[in-house]
Amino acid sequence: MSLLPIVIAPDRRLKARCLPVERIDDNLHAMIQNMLETMYDAPGIGLAAPQIGSDKRVIVVDVAREGQDKQPYCMVNPQITLKSDEYVMMNEGCLSLPDIFIDIERPEKIRLTYLDEREEPRELEADGLLSRCIQHEIDHLDGVLHVDYLSRIKRELILRKLAKQKPTLMAERAERRATAE
Repeated sequence: MSLLPIVIAPDRRLKARCLPVERIDDNLHAMIQNMLETMYDAPGIGLAAPQIGSDKRVIVVDVAREGQDKQPYCMVNPQITLKSDEYVMMNEGCLSLPDIFIDIERPEKIRLTYLDEREEPRELEADGLLSRCIQHEIDHLDGVLHVDYLSRIKRELILRKLAKQKPTLMAERAERRATAE
């Protein structure tokens, strides 16, 4: 397993719609394990394939709190099948947009289907932070960033700021990965 570089916005790979996974093979298993390791190291609670430069419909999430046992979900081809009528406003961050936190209103509860890493079909009902994290990561698979919920002017200001900081952020992350390995 190895840490993967996280794509930082603005980057066109983060705006592309991901392709469904046709088959779960050893390469995809390795990618999922590397995504988990990268997410935990970042540290984060979710990571989508486009954030590591892949065009596959794959996400990993783990909203376990510090001191709790890890509770990772590895989701291939996740699809939300039901959203609650109740919406909740919550602050969100993103590993691809470092230090950018935005209040976003999302459905409190969702139901979704996906394949697990063993290619077994699963259905999950999620609420609270798990629901929010899954929705955020599925947005990534559809080329949607959390800043896309802002006005065009606010979004462009944030992306311009990140573009200026990008070389420094990438160098810091590369140094951290090298130290970890």
